[in-house]
Amino acid sequence: MPKANCPECHEEVFVDAECEQGDTVHCEECGVDLEVVGLDPVELDVADSGGFDDEDEEFDGDGF
Repeated sequence: MPKANCPECHEEVFVDAECEQGDTVHCEECGVDLEVVGLDPVELDVADSGGFDDEDEEFDGDGF
């Protein structure tokens, strides 16, 4: 089974042998979702949460 290191906690993360680039896996150690960005060798990066980053301005709820 292919494996790579989590970019957050550096623990080994095992990925399915049938995984494809763009698939998402979960690090059991630190809980972060990871995206498969390379296949030979397997490389992982933190998956885009689709929400706000710390640098983004958060919605304040008043519509303005």
